[in-house]
Amino acid sequence: MALATHRTSEFDRDTAVTRRAPGVYDAHLSAGWTIIQAVNGGYLLALMGRALGDALPHPDPMSVTAHYLTASVPGPAVIRTEVVRTGRTMSTGTATLVQFAEDGSEVERLRVLAAYGDLGALPDDVRTTAKPPAIPPYEHCLGTDSAPGGRPAIPGSTAIAERLALRLDPATAGWAVGAPSGKGEMRAWFGLADGREPDPLSLLLTVDALPPTAFEMGLSGWVPTVELTAHIRRRPAPGPLRVAITTRNLAGGFLEEDAEVWDSEDRLVAQSRQLARAVLQG
Repeated sequence: MALATHRTSEFDRDTAVTRRAPGVYDAHLSAGWTIIQAVNGGYLLALMGRALGDALPHPDPMSVTAHYLTASVPGPAVIRTEVVRTGRTMSTGTATLVQFAEDGSEVERLRVLAAYGDLGALPDDVRTTAKPPAIPPYEHCLGTDSAPGGRPAIPGSTAIAERLALRLDPATAGWAVGAPSGKGEMRAWFGLADGREPDPLSLLLTVDALPPTAFEMGLSGWVPTVELTAHIRRRPAPGPLRVAITTRNLAGGFLEEDAEVWDSEDRLVAQSRQLARAVLQG
């Protein structure tokens, strides 16, 4: 697969923002990153990260927290940013994304608080007990073209699936054939379908791009994100990523998803936790 440059990548085109005035950006939410009727939360996080990266003096997202207030839809949007604080090594900002109702009134979709820094300037010292997830080789994992007879191994593919090079660990893909394990786990190899290499901005998409763990717990339907916090720990090396997501507690119709993202050099490059609402079906 030919590698896409940042200039030709669909991800970069679809997360582009245009500065209209200081702190105000025009954006277009692409229908190519939708799940069911809503725009994917990780794509939205990356879009907000793009605007904040322009507004803040430091280059890399390090901690980004988003509250999803209403479901975003494809079409025009406005992002407003505010610089809260700037320091020597880190800067902090906020951003809101709004769309417009038929009567012209504003509808706020999400609100973000983020800290930016320079990942390339961090010390190399690593002291960790974290280990990369045990995932079978890429060719032994399941993609949308993996099922015999041409039937997709991951049914109900949505627009975003066409833009991802996603290969699920068979041990966490039982839901795709009607046999969920009952465990709140999801693991996969991850990349962008056009071959664009990962970077700190695309990691904001990665942490929220796998099927929800609720599927493997025997539930079906939409699992909208309420709040998502992502920590970007390092600039990832080129090559496919490995993503592991776990849920330990589903109660009251809500669940948490804890994600780890590992690069091709076995380094933990991103972590996230989100609170999501589960549709209790199945």
